[in-house]
Amino acid sequence: MNWLELHIDTNHQGLEPVEAMLSSLGIDGISIEDEEEFRDFLEGNRQYWDYVDEDLDKRMTGRSRITFYLPAGGDGFAKMGEVRLALEALRAEGQDWGPLLMTLNNVQDGDWENSWKQYYKPMEIGERLIVVPQWEAEETETGDRVPLLLDPGLTFGTGGHATTRMCLTALEKIVSGGERVLDLGCGSGILSIAALRLGAASARAVDIDPMCQNVAYDNAALNGIRRDTLEVLVGNVLGDGSFLESLGGGYDLVLANIVADVILGIAPLVKGLLKPGGVFLCSGIIEGRTLEVCQGLTAAGLDIEETYGDNGWYAYLCKI
Repeated sequence: MNWLELHIDTNHQGLEPVEAMLSSLGIDGISIEDEEEFRDFLEGNRQYWDYVDEDLDKRMTGRSRITFYLPAGGDGFAKMGEVRLALEALRAEGQDWGPLLMTLNNVQDGDWENSWKQYYKPMEIGERLIVVPQWEAEETETGDRVPLLLDPGLTFGTGGHATTRMCLTALEKIVSGGERVLDLGCGSGILSIAALRLGAASARAVDIDPMCQNVAYDNAALNGIRRDTLEVLVGNVLGDGSFLESLGGGYDLVLANIVADVILGIAPLVKGLLKPGGVFLCSGIIEGRTLEVCQGLTAAGLDIEETYGDNGWYAYLCKI
């Protein structure tokens, strides 16, 4: 298997929150380089050497870096998108945690879009859908399947990750026509667009990352969906009460393909967003968090009616 080597540059104080963020996303195999620990080690073991290699000393100067690896393919790049969004959330906390810059084998953030397209190919999902990268559209035979054209850019939501596949598969069964949809953590807009392509009447998509707004609107346009059908908003339903209130309620379907901690935070809000008999579909739960999330959903008055599992990830379809 080929692997992607990624680095996150921070400072000494930022190592712990970055490590915790990666762990929450299921990334635990990391290595840490830190100048402060390096200097402490040298000072504490001065008796064992007379000099330190000059190149090593230069390399460690000013460095606080976490390195980790992801599979070189659709799942790996989807996970990379999750990490990027999580880094944005860390930056938004306003703490002095250094640059919080992620690089891929010395390829800067702005170059990723072109570097990973080679791994992203059309994917048949469920019985009715096929996700097609925009640059593959002319060469792809979709047959009887409903095509979802995407140019996901650097946002999370290519259709390749297990969490997104499960949501798309569930949407095929849930959407019968005419639904109002709310998509929390919309990323590329793939779930909102899929719901509309399957027959939903309207969708409102929300993300904390401003980059997602243009990407989702661009993807909607690729699929012939107008802005009066899909509205994309930037905001935080957990940290901004007025923004949450502006979303209103009475939705037939609320989607949240995020991470376990955010789903636990959203769960108590869901009943106020759904109409009676409405559906909450949540995904992005790693295997070790399933019991905690199920307990949180139940405590919030949501009945888990279906469970989906794929490659160590889980999704839940709930009703009120």
